[in-house]
Amino acid sequence: MILPQRDESGVPDHPELPGSGLELDVFSACPASVGDLGRGYLEKIRDVAQWSENAGCRGTLIYCDNRLVDPWLLAQVVIQSTRRLSPLVAVQPVYMQPYSVAKMIATFAALHGRRVYVNWVAGGFKHDLEAMADTTPHDERYDRLVEYATLVRQLTDGDTVTYLGKYYEAHGLKLQPAVDQELRPAFLLSGSSPAGESAGRVLDARAVTYALPPDSYQTAPERPGLSAGLRLGVIAREDRDVAWRAAYARFPPERKGALTRQLARKVSDSHWHEQMCHMAEERAEVEDPYWMIPFENYKTMCPYLVGSHEDVAGVLSQYVRRGFHTFIVDEPEKEEDLANARFAFDLATGKALAAA
Repeated sequence: MILPQRDESGVPDHPELPGSGLELDVFSACPASVGDLGRGYLEKIRDVAQWSENAGCRGTLIYCDNRLVDPWLLAQVVIQSTRRLSPLVAVQPVYMQPYSVAKMIATFAALHGRRVYVNWVAGGFKHDLEAMADTTPHDERYDRLVEYATLVRQLTDGDTVTYLGKYYEAHGLKLQPAVDQELRPAFLLSGSSPAGESAGRVLDARAVTYALPPDSYQTAPERPGLSAGLRLGVIAREDRDVAWRAAYARFPPERKGALTRQLARKVSDSHWHEQMCHMAEERAEVEDPYWMIPFENYKTMCPYLVGSHEDVAGVLSQYVRRGFHTFIVDEPEKEEDLANARFAFDLATGKALAAA
């Protein structure tokens, strides 16, 4: 990766190395709508969207669960605050009928000429699902998701849809306005269980999992390139000590958070959550750029990479060489977080190409 050229509007192109065949899709993440909301929260969403665009991100992830404001309304804020950044909207089938999702995608394309990315989510907090009378077993939730996403794909492809499945059906259903071909949605899918991996293959969606240490990946992903993605946080600075001071200032260890994580582990049926808890236990005394303290203390759901630009780039380049070319970076605290992450990704791409 090299720092991108700017077009006449001053907006960076997406990160890529021309002629190399290697391109990374990097997404940021919007701040979750917990705690104080109102105008201050709206301004934070606008700021993060603009920081993300300035850093050359492809889009920004918008979460969904029972506690949070509607992700599609936040997508509207993201689009109105930027010139080319795409919302990556988390979609869980229990919240909306599939036609409504397709209509949202078509509306953004028609009104704003903006592409929407969809991050399919089959699970969620157990008590959230129970509160909505959804007792569907874990693996069956992915079967339902496949039907749901298939309908959305067919509608946004412009098909007249007749479909009869176990969970959904349609009879001569047509989406209006139609979605221009270049604005049709791209699919990502969160899920590290065998059922999640199978759903990703069926839907041809980019399979996104929480990053494990690079040496955990002995073989390349089954579907490498843009079809394989990782969730992680990045705190990189020119100086390693400055980066670690920033990391501990943002995520100081605390017993209350650790106890909350233990409780969440007991009530979750998530494959990835248990996997990450095991990883946190195994690496409790390990000091390297792969850092689990924010996860252990229930401050975030993903691991972090911390260190100098070179330190972080060294780890990122190993992921790239193992076939991961899509990354969702945890929400930034300041604009410099994304700017420094961008620099580390740039170095990582160069390292990966040099090693190849």
